[in-house]
Amino acid sequence: MILKRFQLALIHTAVAMTLVPINSTLNRVMIFDLGVSKTLFTLLAVFPYLLSPIQVAIGSFSDRHPIFGYRRTPYILAGLILCVLGVAVSPQIAVLISNNFTLGVIVGVLAFGMWGMGYNLSAVSYLSLASELSGEKERGKTVATMFTIMVIGLIATGISLSRMVPTYDPATLSRAFLIVAASALTLGLLGLVKLEPRFDVSSSNTKSETYTVREMTSAITTNPVAKIFFVYLLLLLASILGQDVLLEPFGAQAFGMTLEQTSRIVSITNTFALVAFIIAGFLDGRIKKKYVAQSGNLGALIGFIIIVISGMTASQTAFYIGITLLGFGTGISTIANLSLMFDLTVPEKVGLYIGAWGFSNGLSRLIGLLMAGVVADLATKLTGNALSGYLVVFGIEALMMFIAAIMLYRIDVGAFQKQAHDPAFVDKVALAAD
Repeated sequence: MILKRFQLALIHTAVAMTLVPINSTLNRVMIFDLGVSKTLFTLLAVFPYLLSPIQVAIGSFSDRHPIFGYRRTPYILAGLILCVLGVAVSPQIAVLISNNFTLGVIVGVLAFGMWGMGYNLSAVSYLSLASELSGEKERGKTVATMFTIMVIGLIATGISLSRMVPTYDPATLSRAFLIVAASALTLGLLGLVKLEPRFDVSSSNTKSETYTVREMTSAITTNPVAKIFFVYLLLLLASILGQDVLLEPFGAQAFGMTLEQTSRIVSITNTFALVAFIIAGFLDGRIKKKYVAQSGNLGALIGFIIIVISGMTASQTAFYIGITLLGFGTGISTIANLSLMFDLTVPEKVGLYIGAWGFSNGLSRLIGLLMAGVVADLATKLTGNALSGYLVVFGIEALMMFIAAIMLYRIDVGAFQKQAHDPAFVDKVALAAD
């Protein structure tokens, strides 16, 4: 199982790596260096997450339609290729949008659309596979391994980008993105080799299920714990992920940081997230997941508050303390909450619930990114101060994190499992598919 954990981690790392150039380098170039509005960039960035409901259909379809005897591998591979193509094309957005706005937006929709479809295809598939390959007692270790190796990959990607693109140059930017794309494809292919056991349909006793968005909605809204967890994930992830596109331009705006310096922000946050992953993996099984998750939530909350203070006081030292706490808190929270997410599934409907939580993840990214762009631009326009836009968004994200921390206390895995296996509940959810 150790080898399979490592392979799952390589796939997870490969997909995550393709987002780093877009969210840490391209956003800085377009927003700060080229003066593209935050709203326009985030509208492009949220496009992939408009596709997130498709994760339910993908989870369902892959459950019922093995390809060459494999239920997850072909979908992971297709998703990985689309992610790689998306990141390879994305530098052209920055080049074209300055010369031909309409063409630049079309290429932006194409690039982000490819990445988004790839993400939705691969994420639900490899998370479902991780849940299937890991027993209940091994899930925490699997998640910790996946995210530990992922963060090592993100740190290396961030450092490499900062060295390959010290200042904005179209040719240099394109070459760097191609190198990241090729590296991600290589890692993903290595992860897929002999990972998934061949699925024998004739000897399987697993009942084929057809999941719909309506059935997913029923599964969430009918189960009180699932409903709370869905909203909890939405608030938590929207606050954590919404800051992704703002930290680098905020560093440039507030402290005059260079492109090389802002590209290292992702490496700094992920270094402390890596430490957090190791700690979270060690604590798995020793301390209740909810307690571990809450400590991470509160750490990230304090990080947001300190980042706001850094902007108000023009203290770069406080900024670094804030992103350190944000990275550490996010790391602890991610491992504990993903392990908790795997507990909030049932074996016979893995695709349904992983798809539902994947939908929450996609929706939270959409909300977080829209808030980051639209609210930041609106606050800037109302105050006449570019810095205030960032600070308002970070403050809202801190508030969302606080509300999520309160909601965590109401999530009861035992109550979820009891109702999810209740025949009356199963029948009610099944009716939604008709």
